[in-house]
Amino acid sequence: MNMQVVLLSMLLVGVVSIVIGLLLGLAGEKLKVEEDPRVGQVRACFPGTNCGGCGYPGCDGLAAAIVAGEAPVNSCTPGGPAVSARVSEILGVENVETVRMVAKVMCGGDCTKTKDRYDYTGPQDCTAMGAVPGGSTKGCDYGCLGYGSCVKACGENGIRIVDGIAVIDAEQCVACGKCVAACPRHVIKMVPYAAKVHVACTSKDKGKDVMKVCDTGCIGCKKCERTCKFDAIHVIDNIAVIDYDKCKNCGLCAKECPKGIITLNS
Repeated sequence: MNMQVVLLSMLLVGVVSIVIGLLLGLAGEKLKVEEDPRVGQVRACFPGTNCGGCGYPGCDGLAAAIVAGEAPVNSCTPGGPAVSARVSEILGVENVETVRMVAKVMCGGDCTKTKDRYDYTGPQDCTAMGAVPGGSTKGCDYGCLGYGSCVKACGENGIRIVDGIAVIDAEQCVACGKCVAACPRHVIKMVPYAAKVHVACTSKDKGKDVMKVCDTGCIGCKKCERTCKFDAIHVIDNIAVIDYDKCKNCGLCAKECPKGIITLNS
């Protein structure tokens, strides 16, 4: 091959490459979108868990949404009031009061208190229970299944299985809601962190049917309802339900409950 032709070809390729590079550079400058510097400032306020509890694709997505006015300043649940206050200051807007929330397992029927229908040796996953006879091995159709779907969903190592039911560490919980979504029986609820009184049961069966399968389930006796001085607890569909906006954490209902299913956390 003629060396002159080879050199000319190499030169031509080099020139074309330089021209394309210049054109791409000019296009990039022309089409680039300037990012609001406040996005980075807001992003720096977050704890960086990327939990997805806010509904956006990670902390970067949430920061952009807050600056754009598409999400409230208190959208970062793991950050709580402190982050909300800093974000409000950066954006020059009024702070929105934040109530810290945590996940709570509303079931006290561990393996020492509930009756099983049969022994089970299949997949250790709550969602798999829909395929087994009766929908679960436990006699109660409302209680925690105890196979750890919530444990797998939690990215904070805040849940463990103890005596057949899930237990959540409130100090580890970032309120992302992943465990709530993972629970097929909807036993896990989001509650205010400051709330100390909880009904650890979700069964809507009548009292006599509850007692057949669980030694500690709510029987709907209404003693708690009659005891409460703040109209904060009522029996609805055979189960005691607490209004956390009214509850004063006095614990009178917990002391009165004959089944000990209303708990008072210190």
